[in-house]
Amino acid sequence: MQFIDMEMLVLKEHLVRKIVKTIDFEFIREKVKHLYSEDVGKPSIDPVVLFKMVIIQYVFGIKSMRQTVKEIEVNIAYRWFLGLDFTESVPHYSTFSKNYERRYKDSTIFEEIFKEIINQVNNVGDLKGPT
Repeated sequence: MQFIDMEMLVLKEHLVRKIVKTIDFEFIREKVKHLYSEDVGKPSIDPVVLFKMVIIQYVFGIKSMRQTVKEIEVNIAYRWFLGLDFTESVPHYSTFSKNYERRYKDSTIFEEIFKEIINQVNNVGDLKGPT
């Protein structure tokens, strides 16, 4: 048995660290709260995790959510960014599309969330990765 601190395994200059310092994703929970039920069905996947998965896919140029999930499964920095430890399973690749279809499709929530993320990045300025 070994105890491993994931914090120490993610490079200090990794882009996910810059994203965490730049963007406060907590606003997402409040924005989508009305779309989730606390007492019906099984517990849902954290919406912040789902949106962060899309951020990983976009920022790191991964072509599909299926491939994004595969990358997250083996990439310590991505797991750290999502708040998943080594033993937690990564949400299935279809989870985001199902959530989009069932919760976000007929609303402006999806666009509102990404506009807020863009606003936060613009307020800070440069968010370039290592060169």
